[in-house]
Amino acid sequence: MIKAVLLDSDDTILDFQMAEHIALKKTLAQIGIEPTEENISLYSEINKRHWEMLERGELTRPQVLVRRFDRFFEALGVEGDSEATQASYNHNLGIGHYFIPGAVELLENLSRDYKLYMVTNGNESVQVPRLASAGIEHFFEEIFISQRIGCDKPKIEFFERCFEKMPHYEKDEMIIIGDSLTSDIKGGINAGIHTCWFNPRGKQGREDIVPEYVVGSLEEIPALLKSL
Repeated sequence: MIKAVLLDSDDTILDFQMAEHIALKKTLAQIGIEPTEENISLYSEINKRHWEMLERGELTRPQVLVRRFDRFFEALGVEGDSEATQASYNHNLGIGHYFIPGAVELLENLSRDYKLYMVTNGNESVQVPRLASAGIEHFFEEIFISQRIGCDKPKIEFFERCFEKMPHYEKDEMIIIGDSLTSDIKGGINAGIHTCWFNPRGKQGREDIVPEYVVGSLEEIPALLKSL
């Protein structure tokens, strides 16, 4: 029986892709780069690769935040101040919030029957104002941000430090739900808890990271949890 639900934030509850798109358009315009869809897609791919390197322990968080813009400027063939651009982007990303469809209804539903915990690798300076804007903190017993914890998903240390601040639950009483195989699902596997991959876009899975459960919409989650 599930008692505790660990929920990822970005692209599970909050629509990070939309927030990123809007923040990046503002940032590029501010530094004189045309905010075309091509340029935004280029940045998004570079950014994704850098966060994956963080998850594998190949880069530190500060390196990710600056080097992604180094590589972006290199790909465009332009000069740019990566640290200043990161600061501007960070500010723009922390403004406002956008929900994944059904997110608020899901939180209202699950909070009646389960203890909810947010687990996110997002930057603290971005997540704190976004969550405050969204007004959803009251649904969660704790909000675990990797910068505060001192390590990132999918490392077992991240989950161990979260568990230290949670009431005692048996491993089979906990489940993590998130959109990232390499962060959320691998992390849940490392921690020995149940895993549910939120995959609304029907992405192809990986043979080396296999979730126990897969859902295509948030509306599927309450029935899944009741069945466990």
